Amino acid sequence: MRRKAVVAALALALALAGAGVAYVLAARDAPGGQLDTELAGVTVVTPATTVTTSAATEPPPATTAPPATTAVPEEPPEGPCWTEFGGDPQRSLARLDLRLGKPRAKPVWARRMGSYMEYPPSFCDGTLYVNTFDGLTVALDAATGQELWTWKSGVKASTPAIAGPYLVVSSHDGTVTGLDRATGAVLWQLRTEAKVESSPVAIDGTAYVGATDGRLFALDAASGQVRWAYDTGGRINSSPSVWGNRVCITTYAGSIFCLDRRDGSKLWSTYVSRNTFQEESFYASASTDGERLYTVARSGKVVALDASNGKIAWTQSTGALTYSTPALADDKVLVGGFDGALHAYDADSGKLLWESEVGGRVLAPAVVVGDLVFFSTLETDTYAARLADGEIVWRIGMGKYSPGIATDRRYYFSLNGILIAFEGVDGPAG
Repeated sequence: MRRKAVVAALALALALAGAGVAYVLAARDAPGGQLDTELAGVTVVTPATTVTTSAATEPPPATTAPPATTAVPEEPPEGPCWTEFGGDPQRSLARLDLRLGKPRAKPVWARRMGSYMEYPPSFCDGTLYVNTFDGLTVALDAATGQELWTWKSGVKASTPAIAGPYLVVSSHDGTVTGLDRATGAVLWQLRTEAKVESSPVAIDGTAYVGATDGRLFALDAASGQVRWAYDTGGRINSSPSVWGNRVCITTYAGSIFCLDRRDGSKLWSTYVSRNTFQEESFYASASTDGERLYTVARSGKVVALDASNGKIAWTQSTGALTYSTPALADDKVLVGGFDGALHAYDADSGKLLWESEVGGRVLAPAVVVGDLVFFSTLETDTYAARLADGEIVWRIGMGKYSPGIATDRRYYFSLNGILIAFEGVDGPAG
């Protein structure tokens, strides 16, 4: 009896010690975050730069007035705009109102970009803007694929954000740069001592972007001046999502922070645990429908949180390494993983609705266009699955990385270092 009592006491002591260690580790690894008023290592400059403009965009020489012609009704502009990664500030990655159908077999045009594009382009007013690993930001005429201007700096992995007449570009060299959308001229540049992979989002003249030093910045889109900065205490590679006055970000420390985008004050923060001793780690951005926030940890844990207070509503798992930001459409949460599958979960309950297994590794987010879900693998294949049941209905032997975007006239895919325009079989003939 005495021996059993000693063993029981030792077990209890070990359990208490383990709980104490877990508490200490959790307290040590779970910074509460704070506004950064010092802005150490941050400067804003307006550097000189050289813009390369294609000869075709130069104004033609003066000529005599052309003969009068019969007026032709103007065609409605191509739209809608994709002003940021995800197609909207919520990062929903979905446009259910577009009905292009499957892409046609023959592309309208294709252009080699000289390097891979991890993130898809942004688009507005007939112009595509794309970043490449080679450090190029390129503006292209969406109708023809013709280059309008280029600007080169450090490695860029994100989608540039459109902010009215400005283009906001983040770079691994630690900069966020404001360009003139029309010419590519550098207007301002914020310089930090950390990498900036996060894709900016711009609303009401303010651009929001994260850096790997853990800070989320709110910048004046016209001047680059810092309106506020918040230090989450965890590395940020993800992109901020916005709904109303709420801006939210995920971190490698396993945290999700939601701030008031007007002044950077914290609304709530939540840490997601992997086990007793570890927090999860988030590369994927959060997407939101306003009611809930959805994201996925690198371990494959899919997390849905109450957007008003950060309480976890449900969790699921892809069962594999996962980096892709969830796409939200038709009350479904769509997540691809390194298990070679696209998973569809019920947005309210987390119930698995269907899986499309294609093999390979799905790194980048899916994108929903009408009733189709497009997703790519690192093994250079891109698929379209039916949103309703996940059945694969289209495939092309190109991948790496995110499929692309779409307008009411065309798909624009960024695959294998090539930007390609396709019409849809159900879209308008062009």
